Amino acid sequence: MSPSIPRTSELRYNVGCSMNAKPQLFGTDGVRGVAGQHPLDRDTVWKLGSALGAFLARRTEGPIRVVIGEDTRESSPWISRALAAGLRSRGAEVVYAGVVTTPAMAFLTRHHGFSAGAMVSASHNPYSDNGIKILSPAGTKLSEADELEIEHLLAGLAAASGTDDEPLQPLPDLLDDYLDFLSSFIPAERLAHYRLVVDCAHGASSWVAPRLLQRLGLKAHILHAEPNGRNINLGCGAVHPEAMAAETRRTGADLGVAFDGDADRAIFATREGRVADGDYVLFAAAPFMEQHGKLRGKAVVGTLMTNLGLEIALARQGIGLRRTAVGDKYVLEEMLRSGINLGGEPSGHIIFADLSLAGDGLLTLLQVLSLMAETGHSFEHLAADYHPFPQLIRNVCVREKKPLESVPEIAAAIEAARREFGDRGRIVVRYSGTEPLARVMVEGESREAVERHAGRIAAAIHTALGAG
Repeated sequence: MSPSIPRTSELRYNVGCSMNAKPQLFGTDGVRGVAGQHPLDRDTVWKLGSALGAFLARRTEGPIRVVIGEDTRESSPWISRALAAGLRSRGAEVVYAGVVTTPAMAFLTRHHGFSAGAMVSASHNPYSDNGIKILSPAGTKLSEADELEIEHLLAGLAAASGTDDEPLQPLPDLLDDYLDFLSSFIPAERLAHYRLVVDCAHGASSWVAPRLLQRLGLKAHILHAEPNGRNINLGCGAVHPEAMAAETRRTGADLGVAFDGDADRAIFATREGRVADGDYVLFAAAPFMEQHGKLRGKAVVGTLMTNLGLEIALARQGIGLRRTAVGDKYVLEEMLRSGINLGGEPSGHIIFADLSLAGDGLLTLLQVLSLMAETGHSFEHLAADYHPFPQLIRNVCVREKKPLESVPEIAAAIEAARREFGDRGRIVVRYSGTEPLARVMVEGESREAVERHAGRIAAAIHTALGAG
């Protein structure tokens, strides 16, 4: 029998690190950078595998078994091989899943009782980037305390004398196990009449989504499912859903969905071609779950980027919203801490904790379709009472990451916006955890005021910290 998903009230986990230090190699979503450059050069990747093997040896009774999967970037195969070589240097057994999605890796790690999982992907980033996401035996991302321990072990390693570049042979049955898992949630006959447009972003879902849809008998027009190693996320997918939305409207499909490169995100489009982000999914799901006694905690977990309009719309339904720092790992930590079983981000990471502890684009699609089938309503009808506030996000390239509000001109621009909006708007200014960017998010009832203040704050950041 496979391990069951722990209930949120039962799972023990580290929510953070008691030390003041923060991981340097690991960001908010694993180790990420330009493929071939530190920290994703061959030597560092090998040492990361070796350090992970040493870390697991301290935590694992019996043999160490690690499953590795990857997305469709041209650099993913050699990074997987270097990581596997480092793990094998510590006596670990490596099982290779081939091209799969990150949530598939989370499932496989937990389902088959692996000591850890490793996904080689940079998610929504361009092909030139890559990353390594390390997963715990429960299929969740590591705590900062665990990441610091791995970094400490890595720092003590000498350079590899030579990285074993032995080819990895995928185990084909692993993907079938994940597809069986997804297919078990809803009878295929209840979905057969729906017509979909599905954008695979030339990423990992290019291999996975068509097989799942075929199993379920769903009629789907597949877009951007011809990866060549360099076209992942290129003008398509969850980061660029416009083509998917236009095709949904043109074909009269019941629903459109766009995944990102590793398919842990899903952005939707209504029949009319309106793009609907993760906040729409949370609003469509939460009241239904509450009405049927399935929403634990009478609340949803979002992030600092969750739209104020969603908070107001949920409150009208008697449902609360708890906010965390940006990142699905922080959403999950709060869900586990508070016993809440629904959470997510506007970016499309949605966690249905009773089904999986991972954000899973394909699972989110099935849950949206299930809501439509249960209620007999379209997605746009389910989300009709959610009216997002105008929101604008500006990204500013920076040369350094000083505390933003410690810079007087930036602090003054932020304070001016806060004074004008009061409690009917929000300003979130933060650094990206994976890129040299400052992100400025401004939302409020007046689009003119939102645009004006976002421009002023972004200009202040560019003047003080801009890269060129």
